[in-house]
Amino acid sequence: MARTVGSRGVETAARVLEEAGKLFALQGYAAVSMRQIASACGLQVGALYNHFPTKQSILHEMMVEHMNSLLVALEAADIPEEPEAALEAFIRFHIRYHIDKPKEVFIAYMELRNLEPEPYREILRLRQKYERKIRSILRDGKFAIDDVPVTGMAIIGMMTGVSTWYRFSGRLSPEEVEEIYVNLVRSLVGLPHKKTSPMEELV
Repeated sequence: MARTVGSRGVETAARVLEEAGKLFALQGYAAVSMRQIASACGLQVGALYNHFPTKQSILHEMMVEHMNSLLVALEAADIPEEPEAALEAFIRFHIRYHIDKPKEVFIAYMELRNLEPEPYREILRLRQKYERKIRSILRDGKFAIDDVPVTGMAIIGMMTGVSTWYRFSGRLSPEEVEEIYVNLVRSLVGLPHKKTSPMEELV
């Protein structure tokens, strides 16, 4: 069946984002040229410009897709209302989501500085929308914390780092990593540790 021009264009744009993402993660945004991206996609440079007029537009679209996907997934997640249970559910959601997308997470955080002012502000607004969830949980709970926004950012920063070091072939399963992070965050907000499997089984 012949594809329509529209569907082919969508597929090509998705391929550009995928291949550009690989190059940005490997070499850094600043070091990658539009010619390299076109070559990785099997396109002529002129054809690439038909889909994305600048390298900046590729980076911007990549980050928007990542943040929108994260927000949609959070909306669909089963986060209970009770603050302590909500905190644990948010931790597990964040770890599970970010462990599966190391390339996207790396680019979203490391290349944010390369966005121009307006795209930068757009991504910040999306990030703040996500951060509001953890802040609302911290505000609703009787946690031993001094500052809700700072604690929220500290928790997200600590958890997001999992995408840089976790390997599925390593010694810990995703579920075991979740358990460790749940107790790390519980300690941070003044809650006692939950009983988990003996640590000897996790090392």
